[in-house]
Amino acid sequence: MNLRKECEGAKRIGISGHIRPDGDCVGACLALSLYLKKMMEAAEVKVFLEEPSSVFESLKGFEEIDSSFPDEEPFDVFFVVDTVPDRIGEAEKYFLQAKKRTNIDHHITNPGAGDVNYVMPAIGSASELIYDLAEHDLLDQDMALCIYTGMIHDTGVFQYSNTNPDTLRKAADLISFGFDFPALIQETFYQKNYVQAQICGRALMESIRFMDGRCIVSVIDRKTMEFYGATPKDFEGIVNQLRNIKGISCAIFMYETDTLEYKVSLRTDELVDASRVAAFFGGGGHMRAAGCTMKGTFHDCVNNLSLHIEEQLMEKKQQ
Repeated sequence: MNLRKECEGAKRIGISGHIRPDGDCVGACLALSLYLKKMMEAAEVKVFLEEPSSVFESLKGFEEIDSSFPDEEPFDVFFVVDTVPDRIGEAEKYFLQAKKRTNIDHHITNPGAGDVNYVMPAIGSASELIYDLAEHDLLDQDMALCIYTGMIHDTGVFQYSNTNPDTLRKAADLISFGFDFPALIQETFYQKNYVQAQICGRALMESIRFMDGRCIVSVIDRKTMEFYGATPKDFEGIVNQLRNIKGISCAIFMYETDTLEYKVSLRTDELVDASRVAAFFGGGGHMRAAGCTMKGTFHDCVNNLSLHIEEQLMEKKQQ
């Protein structure tokens, strides 16, 4: 994909990412926005996202993110980044009305839903895709900071299996722009406030191992969320902590979003394809990290997930 060609003649450009935006979604959308504004100085570029976590407020353009989703005239080009269009919430109306619709993503479950698609499942993050698409003489420190933020969040600071030598070479180039990357990693990835630490401790303490100890699940219901004053933004990283427990092939973290409705996050090792499990329930993601929304009681959801997880574990055992 050639961004300059795809945006040629555009006067109004819109950008959005998935609901409950994480570090990669925020970083990629802001990096793309900064890049397009620099490449096309006369164009109006807007970013629409559900309100992101304040840990990303140091990224340039963060304060310009529109989370109110007002009525807009059709955009000449509209980018959906790090997801499929039906997961961008209220911003989907802009995508549907746009004169040209463009989809940039790295999730293996995305078939490509735009007029123009750049879906690269082998790449570790959407932010890395923005790096690949950018003309490098236009990159600057602000863009580098956004891209690096997205990369560290979707690669677990370069510890997940979606990290490869090219990823690290790109990261080395990005930090050469001179931003304080150790502080960025600490403040946006590792650091937790007191409520986040409490809710994570509660989730770990009440977790349940099953399937001969190979799987673990924890759930936070709305009553518990209200007790701690927690929101979904406070749950970042809990499923990874569950996955870090020795002997776990599949970690499941769930939180209640409505009556008999749960948001489910999966983290797995090489024995379980998380995207395959999530896709069965209408979700998606990567082989080692995926998610979906499920309806039913907590036990119903776990039992239904277990059928597909156990099937894969049995397949591996027979190989």
